[in-house]
Amino acid sequence: MSNTSSNNNRILVIGSNGKTGRRIYKKLTDKNIPVVGATYSGNPKFDWNDSATWENVLNNINGVYISYYPDLAVPGAVKVIAAFCDLAVQKGVQKLALLSGRGEEEAQQCEKIVMNAGVDFTIVRASWFCQNFSEGHFLEPVLAGEVALPVGNVGEPFVDADDIADVAVAALTEDGHSNKIYEVTGPRLLTFKDAIAEIAQATGKDIRFEQVSMDAYAAMLAEYGVPKDFIWLVTYLFTEVLDGRNESIKDGVQQALGRKPTDFSEYVRKAVATGVWG
Repeated sequence: MSNTSSNNNRILVIGSNGKTGRRIYKKLTDKNIPVVGATYSGNPKFDWNDSATWENVLNNINGVYISYYPDLAVPGAVKVIAAFCDLAVQKGVQKLALLSGRGEEEAQQCEKIVMNAGVDFTIVRASWFCQNFSEGHFLEPVLAGEVALPVGNVGEPFVDADDIADVAVAALTEDGHSNKIYEVTGPRLLTFKDAIAEIAQATGKDIRFEQVSMDAYAAMLAEYGVPKDFIWLVTYLFTEVLDGRNESIKDGVQQALGRKPTDFSEYVRKAVATGVWG
């Protein structure tokens, strides 16, 4: 009997090798909470584009962290999230926590699906991750000393992925987070140029920021062999999401955790200590 109850407390982390999923998986493991990681290369395999791979990972699962790859803004994501939530609820899942994006219309459609699934939900609506500079697509340009992006003087409240993970873990393991939308941001607005300047100062390296046109940036990505659908996504994010609509700070981290969010300079300090920009 005890085995069944522990099984039913299991949490499924989708994308447990991703920026947020990896952190959530570790934090749950550290708390001795039974957790299942679902990845494209894992066993059992989980593939958003193949619904036949979903059922296995949903056996005896109580809560699910939903991180959709590559982004909820991608055409077709709304249908996929709807089908997944239907199956999860059929399989007895009691709680859904969705990683969502600020200012993305399609992401908000996915939020509504999760909110109307008929079980407890928490929406974690996040700004751009600080970790994009140390674990993501901007790492290589930072290391090369030249970051060219199609964005100008728009402020973004970069959020630390560790804060997102803490909010998601709280939502999936504690009372008081059901049916909440937490809009999580960092505590201040920085332009991408500001962010690069902070990294340059902390590392003592000469890292230049250059604003380029969207067309020039897309052409550059194509030249590097980046897939067309990813170029589409990047174009969408830089033209739609970074048009100033998200130039505001929200208190989702404070609401969920009772503490202030991590400042960008603190993230930079931690990243420098890892040697990632060495």
